[in-house]
Amino acid sequence: MKTAILVDGAYFIYRARKIFGSLSPSELATRLQRYSCYHLPKEPSNISTIDKNLYRIFFYDCPPLNKKMEHPLTKKQIDYSKSERAKWRLELHDVLKRKPKVALRLGVVDDINCSWVIADKKIRKLCRGEITVKNLEEDDVTLSVKQKGVDMRIGLDIASMSYKKQVERIVLIAGDSDFVPAAKLARREGIEFILDPMWGSIKPDLQEHIDRLRSTFPRPKVPLATPDEIAT
Repeated sequence: MKTAILVDGAYFIYRARKIFGSLSPSELATRLQRYSCYHLPKEPSNISTIDKNLYRIFFYDCPPLNKKMEHPLTKKQIDYSKSERAKWRLELHDVLKRKPKVALRLGVVDDINCSWVIADKKIRKLCRGEITVKNLEEDDVTLSVKQKGVDMRIGLDIASMSYKKQVERIVLIAGDSDFVPAAKLARREGIEFILDPMWGSIKPDLQEHIDRLRSTFPRPKVPLATPDEIAT
């Protein structure tokens, strides 16, 4: 059964850190390929089986923020393009580009509407008057950056593969109910639609419009947040 595996990159990276801990980009890419291929009809121990049944693994993400920002507390200039997180993300993208049967789909980062966010626990203390702004530390205030074009690319690829009958099964590694319309379209076209939330909880409307819920990754040792709690 020809199968396409679509991976919401930001979601996957967040879940993978909870499951595997810190990994190098190369190690994470290898585990993505290994565990996602367990969705194929047979165990991926035989490379010919993978070649026969795997259409492609699509990885959807955005390049890291390429901008300097002044931290509102410390007034320190931070070059986000040179951060360790940015270097790690770019290396992951480079590794994935060189993997066989893996396609990297990149959206863009909204570098105009960035906003500084105070940690929830600190906001509660501020509201209760237990602390003041002077008590906040640098790590209590982080930059929130939104991705653009990722969900659209996932939806378009699902529609295209469904209409063209390029695959018989689509596996989506994600947990966002924004994909409900795409899942419904695929099923109307006779495509089997499987959701792998990597043991995360999903909303009822997403559960309703899939054929099967199956997580092939190891079960995490700590509880995972819901999709709404994942900062993109």
